[in-house]
Amino acid sequence: MVKCGRPPKGAEQQSRDRVLDAALQLFLEHGYGNLAMETIARDARVSLRTIYNEFGGKAGLFGALIKRCSDRIIDTLAGDIVPEVALVEFGTQFLFRVSRPEVVRMRAILIGESPRFPDLAIQFYEHGPRRTLDLLSRYFSTQQQLGRIRPGDPEFLAGQFVSALRNERFQRLQLGLEPTPDEAQVEAWVRQSCELFLRGCATGSG
Repeated sequence: MVKCGRPPKGAEQQSRDRVLDAALQLFLEHGYGNLAMETIARDARVSLRTIYNEFGGKAGLFGALIKRCSDRIIDTLAGDIVPEVALVEFGTQFLFRVSRPEVVRMRAILIGESPRFPDLAIQFYEHGPRRTLDLLSRYFSTQQQLGRIRPGDPEFLAGQFVSALRNERFQRLQLGLEPTPDEAQVEAWVRQSCELFLRGCATGSG
């Protein structure tokens, strides 16, 4: 007897992941504007209606890819851990994820096509950078209340910390002038950035 109705949660998640995996590869191959939703549905082996119901459209699908990546980052920052430890752990996870070739390529696609597709830029920012900044801002606010970080605008601190992590080296990576760093290189990069961010570069004699 054939059972009808809502599929089990595991099957739904598998279908969603299959769509996201297919979309990622196709975006990397074809870019954003040239990719048809029908192609994604065919490669993911789902109906076009399923994709629209789940993601709302191509921009929503792109945003879901960014969210899936950021989900793996934001879970690594615990508000009760001291900054010297928490920021290194978070920063290493963040920088490792955003420096992977497929993420660098997706960012290039976004920069190239967002002027024609403003919804694409909104989806990216809200599901990626905005979530990261909000998370860091809350963390810095908590650390200020605990007396571990000096008073100041926590959102400004969040932006400065992300900028310290990426720095000029990330721009060279984005331009293809820097090889993809491995885990050890990323951790060393992050430790230097965190040390400078937390301690500053003044000697104290002045």
